[in-house]
Amino acid sequence: MIINYLISNLASSVVIASSIGLFALTACRPETTESGQPIPDRLDYAITLHGGAGVISRDIDDQVRDGYLTSLEDALTIGRDLLNEGVSSLDAVEAVIRFLEDDKRFNAGKGSVYTSEGQHELDASIMNGHDLNAGAVAGVRTVKNPITLARKVMEESRHVMFAGDGAERFADQMGVERVENSYFSTDRRRQQLNRAREQAALQNEARTDRDPVALNSDKTHPIQVTDPDFYPFGTVGVAALDRDGNLAAGTSTGGMTNKMPGRIGDSPVIAAGTYADNNTCAVSATGHGEKFIRNAVAYQICAIMEFQGASLQDAARTVIHEKLDEGDGGIIAVDYLGNIAMEFSSPGMFRGAADSNGRFEVAIWE
Repeated sequence: MIINYLISNLASSVVIASSIGLFALTACRPETTESGQPIPDRLDYAITLHGGAGVISRDIDDQVRDGYLTSLEDALTIGRDLLNEGVSSLDAVEAVIRFLEDDKRFNAGKGSVYTSEGQHELDASIMNGHDLNAGAVAGVRTVKNPITLARKVMEESRHVMFAGDGAERFADQMGVERVENSYFSTDRRRQQLNRAREQAALQNEARTDRDPVALNSDKTHPIQVTDPDFYPFGTVGVAALDRDGNLAAGTSTGGMTNKMPGRIGDSPVIAAGTYADNNTCAVSATGHGEKFIRNAVAYQICAIMEFQGASLQDAARTVIHEKLDEGDGGIIAVDYLGNIAMEFSSPGMFRGAADSNGRFEVAIWE
């Protein structure tokens, strides 16, 4: 009888303890946000990309327009399929950017713009949102796919950025493919260089009459591009969320047409052109590099989300439309839940987005 009493009380204690434990577990698991809204589920994966922003005329030839859209669709399909198969966001970002670097339509890798001396200098960066590790290269002239070298810097060195000759020596050490500088050349980019030189000469002549001190001062008298086929911000970039909830972002560019040799924009600068943090979002930027560096655009979007509790879309709009000037460029980004933002203030931005819910779209203008 005593034994039965002990067993009965023990069973009751277990039930009570289990109930208390279950209640405590339920009580500490938040089901709504601070505003009382249900916490949304995270998508299995999401990816967004850009192929540059700038003065993109709606009157461009139909074949040219369709060629860009096809390239964007092909790149987006590669990224979506990789993420669907369960590859990491880092692998997807690198693969898609390599594809865009090999497509001469874009200003990255093959088809990069010319410097004022008629050469090509390429920049790239990549970042892992899981641990904030990052890698970048700047001013490389003979690396076929700079994004791959940037990832090698991140994973195979203790540094974040290599530049110039040092970056190319590191490429040899890592077995990254090298090419002649002429590999990046295209007739279209040469024509753009010639037009840019002509416009710069005309504007410099006008400036000399008004203000000799301001001659060639990009900050005081920014060059106004009037050619409707001139895409000054042709950078490519990708941001992705994988099935494990890890974010990554990458950016690659040939820079600005007619830029001074050695000039480096925002694309290889972590926090300016590229940033990724699993707690907030992954961002890749395209635009006026100097402006994006001064405003730490990619990181600032993440910071507004983290410290102000803003949504990805609101943070992106704040930075692009309030912190920067109209026409400075744009960003693509994906947050930790799989929400996507593609925000820009220029006339157009080559872009695309896809996710595990079936979204798949590419666009150029609003």
